[in-house]
Amino acid sequence: MNLFDLSGKVAIVTGSSRGIGRAIAEGFADAGARVVISSRNEAPCEEVAAAIRNKGGEAIAVTARISDKAQLENLVAKTREAWGQIDILVCNAAINPHYGKLEDLTDQVFERMMTNNVLSNLWLSRLVVPDMKAKREGSIIFISSIGGLKSSTVIAMYGVTKAADIALCRSLAAEWGPEGVRVNCIAPGLVETAFARALYEDPERRAKREAETPLRRLGQPEDIAGAALLLASKAGAFITGQTIIVDGGVMIA
Repeated sequence: MNLFDLSGKVAIVTGSSRGIGRAIAEGFADAGARVVISSRNEAPCEEVAAAIRNKGGEAIAVTARISDKAQLENLVAKTREAWGQIDILVCNAAINPHYGKLEDLTDQVFERMMTNNVLSNLWLSRLVVPDMKAKREGSIIFISSIGGLKSSTVIAMYGVTKAADIALCRSLAAEWGPEGVRVNCIAPGLVETAFARALYEDPERRAKREAETPLRRLGQPEDIAGAALLLASKAGAFITGQTIIVDGGVMIA
């Protein structure tokens, strides 16, 4: 038995036109899943879906703004229309428009970040869970962050939302576990993506972060894809309500 085989499974991955989301979607497709590529803009989504199909995989693109509940409903409806079921959901898309102190955070930005980074995950989870309950099997994965487990003076609000995702994951796991649905989080450290560029583009800051990391490097999107494949597949069949830290050892240093 191939514990990491996703043949016959259908997966939605938000924020999958680039970075961590793209690496997860491509990893799932390589494992045999049919993958829905989703982000705000159509062209990048179509590009990723086409690249997967060119390698022999199955993928479609459906755009959606995670802050718009109607667009998420359409994302789920289009997935069911194409493939009839949803077995795996990865909530990866998020925003971080506030770089600085909580003292300077506006109410508007607080509400916007909570909607995009937390409420959207609940919306999507509730939309897909009927399929999973019907089969008594399914995997929901939230991409959190070690920012949700430690303090910060520059990305504190992002950390607040990611801590909320961890709490949301635990409660949904307890609620849906009896019906065979698993809910887990992955908490990456600093990963080399466009989203996190502000945290590593300064050479001095990057060198300091690498020196503080036991593995002496920043993460790559593929590092997170491996953990997602574990949680989505039979290999993770007895894991639920957990937050897997993938940070090169930062949290134990």
